[in-house]
Amino acid sequence: MTLFGLAGILVAGLLGPLLATPHRLRLPVVVGELLAGVLVGRTGAGWVNPDQPVLAFLASAGFALVMLVAGSHVPLRHDALRGTLRRGVLLAGAVGLLAVPASLGIARLTGTGHAPLYAVLLASSSAALVMPIIQGEGWDTPAVRVTIVQVAVADTVCIIALPLVAAPAHAKGAALGVLAVLVAGCAMWLVMRWLRAHRVLDWVRRLSIRRNFGLELRAELILLFALAGLAQWVGISVMLAGFVTGLVLAAQGEPRRLARQLFAVTDGFLAPVFYVWLGATLDLRALAGQPRMLVLAALLAGGTLAVHAAAGFLGQPVTLSVLAAAQLGVPVAAVTIATTGHLLTRGEDAAILAAALVTILAAGTAGALASRSQRRGSTLGPR
Repeated sequence: MTLFGLAGILVAGLLGPLLATPHRLRLPVVVGELLAGVLVGRTGAGWVNPDQPVLAFLASAGFALVMLVAGSHVPLRHDALRGTLRRGVLLAGAVGLLAVPASLGIARLTGTGHAPLYAVLLASSSAALVMPIIQGEGWDTPAVRVTIVQVAVADTVCIIALPLVAAPAHAKGAALGVLAVLVAGCAMWLVMRWLRAHRVLDWVRRLSIRRNFGLELRAELILLFALAGLAQWVGISVMLAGFVTGLVLAAQGEPRRLARQLFAVTDGFLAPVFYVWLGATLDLRALAGQPRMLVLAALLAGGTLAVHAAAGFLGQPVTLSVLAAAQLGVPVAAVTIATTGHLLTRGEDAAILAAALVTILAAGTAGALASRSQRRGSTLGPR
């Protein structure tokens, strides 16, 4: 891995912003970055070797940062959500229950035997995708708040459950590893709370701003990579460490200056490296050559949309139910864990990501329809 090669990966990653520029398409940047990786990796030209150690290390750091940003989008300090907490949890639980028989059917039809993994995939959502859409449109109705709670609960529970179902044979060790990371995250939150109560964080922030030290960013990265190192040491993915660090940040409130700095490091550098690397690991030729995997992709996408749309029977607007089906972090984490652990059959990783991309496109369409309906006369529930 050379600096020329790193520059080439970042150039390839520019396909993400390029495809995301047309507002009508509503494509997340990650779609283009994954596509770029596919074009330059195993499926395409083969210019990028995803097994290169330095690149894999940078991708791992990028993955941790991506999950930190996802965790920071969970609205833990949103006071208006408390009144909708019960209904949001109910919807997330209903989707999770429906995901179980659907996953069993998918695993049986495709013969993969990975029903527990599919259940987590079907039930998951993505606060990192859904929250920017809601905030960008300025929606604020009880139904929207219910969706925010539903997405936050589903995202958190599925990310915690994923290491346990990805490798059932090692579930006991994974459970202990998850517990260790969660305990460390709680300790981190208590320490940060104490520092805030004694105004230590305020003093550090003022010093950092006055002297241009970047201390807040340095501290956040130290915490992130320390927790990620613990995750690797106990044998689980850095995914959970990143997400827990993001939750700690969301619980105490993310300063705008730190948010801008994290955005620069993540979206400007390590996230594109991670997504291009992830796309480069996929072999879509294996997917195209195996009709069974194409069926799996269709069933996962259709099943995800179906179990989330079923929330409409509980009085939730269909557009918001489909919007909540948007997936990113959990499918990406599943594929990343499987890539490093060789846990999936050939083509299954590509099928999982293809299904996730379908849910993203469907959520973008649902968001556009909801926005038009809102302008004509709200269909997102009473204000």
